[in-house]
Amino acid sequence: MVRGIGVDIIEIDRIRRSIEESGDRFLQKVFTQNEIEYCSGKSNKFQHFAARFAAKEAVSKALATGWTGDFLWKDVEVMNEASGAPRVTLYGNLRERLSGSMVLVSLSHSQSHVVAMALIQDDVQ
Repeated sequence: MVRGIGVDIIEIDRIRRSIEESGDRFLQKVFTQNEIEYCSGKSNKFQHFAARFAAKEAVSKALATGWTGDFLWKDVEVMNEASGAPRVTLYGNLRERLSGSMVLVSLSHSQSHVVAMALIQDDVQ
């Protein structure tokens, strides 16, 4: 059963500016160490950071809680399978809250924007 869906779109330049202005402080607040290492190694790192940011926003919208309660930025980690498909790993209270659920995410981008969609499905065995 579908528990929730969420979508987010973000300008890549917004994330680029945040990283350039706040640097490590912004990165450490929003992204896991795995995400930072992955994105930093890419030729267009800002696009990859923006995709992960949008995915985290989409997951929060799928939860219908926004940034309140037990939702923390770093409790949602977005990495890629060998095929390139994005996958979500949950940590902390969010992992406990969504045990038995599956979080799916889809990412797409243009030169200037990234869009992410998240779907939370309950009763996954």
